[in-house]
Amino acid sequence: MTSRDTTDSPRRRIVEAAVELLETGGPDAVSTRAVASAAGMQPPAIYRLFGDKEGLLEAVAEHGYAQFLASKRALLDPAPKDAVEDLRRAWDTVVEFGVSRPELFAVMTRATGRGADQAHRAGLEMLYGRVRRLAATGWLRVDEELAAQIIQATGRGAVTTWHSTPPERRTPALLNALREATIAAITSAEPTVPATESGPAAAARALRAALPDEADVLSDAEQRLLREWLTRLAADGGAPRA
Repeated sequence: MTSRDTTDSPRRRIVEAAVELLETGGPDAVSTRAVASAAGMQPPAIYRLFGDKEGLLEAVAEHGYAQFLASKRALLDPAPKDAVEDLRRAWDTVVEFGVSRPELFAVMTRATGRGADQAHRAGLEMLYGRVRRLAATGWLRVDEELAAQIIQATGRGAVTTWHSTPPERRTPALLNALREATIAAITSAEPTVPATESGPAAAARALRAALPDEADVLSDAEQRLLREWLTRLAADGGAPRA
């Protein structure tokens, strides 16, 4: 929620009432009259606080993102022992949120307001942080940007497919298979940086070992210079020279 919300404030009561109506009755249940009644207020209060129904739905999206980010932060580990398992748990958390709260998730994905956009960016920062840790520990087999896009696409796709499938045909095996396919698509079978090592020296050794003998994107001089830098970093971790 935003800084305008305080415990038991009229704004918060209205938003929480709207979320409850949305999740129990779908979008059609979220009328200004029904929300005002559920919040114990008069309809004009909604227009005064949110402008119109679209403004209220933007606030609902912000509320959803606040809960969503709280669940992601609860799992946040700046230095996980297993970066791949950390990604697996995070993917499950995102998909479980969308699967268990479809109406709210749909409102969140359609939101275009500033608050929802900021929350979305905060979620992306957590995702990119996990991808960077995969890269730093030698697990990542594709570009970081591509890895993040694959994770996003499969996560949303999993939620969309789940809800478009008749309930009697849904199976958690689909979600597990999509998660593992995602991990297989972006990570190597084994890390190029040993689990016992970290920091620039280990990363430099991994990159130096992975470099092809010939790279079309680099000239001979650039390749020699890059290998010299990597060798120096691998030797001393890039410690400053006197």
